[in-house]
Amino acid sequence: MADLQVPEQQTYQGQFGEFTITEDDRRGVIIYRAGLMVAALSFAIGTALILWQPNNPLLLSLLTPLYTCFCAALAVSLWTIHIYLVPLHRALQILWVVGAIASLGVAHFNPEPFALTVYQQPLTLLGVGFTFAALTGVFFKEAFCFDRPETKLLTPLIPVLLLGHLTGILSPTLEQILLAVWAALFVLFALRKTFQDIPADIGDKSVVRQTDVGLVE
Repeated sequence: MADLQVPEQQTYQGQFGEFTITEDDRRGVIIYRAGLMVAALSFAIGTALILWQPNNPLLLSLLTPLYTCFCAALAVSLWTIHIYLVPLHRALQILWVVGAIASLGVAHFNPEPFALTVYQQPLTLLGVGFTFAALTGVFFKEAFCFDRPETKLLTPLIPVLLLGHLTGILSPTLEQILLAVWAALFVLFALRKTFQDIPADIGDKSVVRQTDVGLVE
């Protein structure tokens, strides 16, 4: 009977030396992508409900759990994303925390559905918007690393839509169009990540060794 052999780990050449990719690394990427997919689908479903029947109280009430699911899934992705530059990684996580706290406050202290409150009171975006700033950071990282057209569009689109609504310079029709484009591109991005090679999301692990300057993990 032949001996069972453990397959050898493939060695990669990084900027600061060789490195290998472990099962934990691969698991982290899968969780990261799963979080993005759940976040994208939650956002897309919520967007569809808003654009389909914006005045339906029952559907509006469904937006709160969808937003909660979106936030939770984004948190999972932010905690498993491979960003070796510590200040940037921590900044995205802090943005999410601030946005989550603000969202909880808006949802708790207003009797109206969460989405309706944010829409009717644009100043709430000064807090809730931090969640989407964290998401924009993810898109920026993906655009920088992989040159994906959808993330190049999403990176400026999100602040334009949120700031446009905050300042009141966008018409309702234009806001709806931008929101629909955002949801569609988000789902496209999440779907394309599903078929991307896992090592690409892990990146150059050799930079982890450069911990003496406190800038990388």
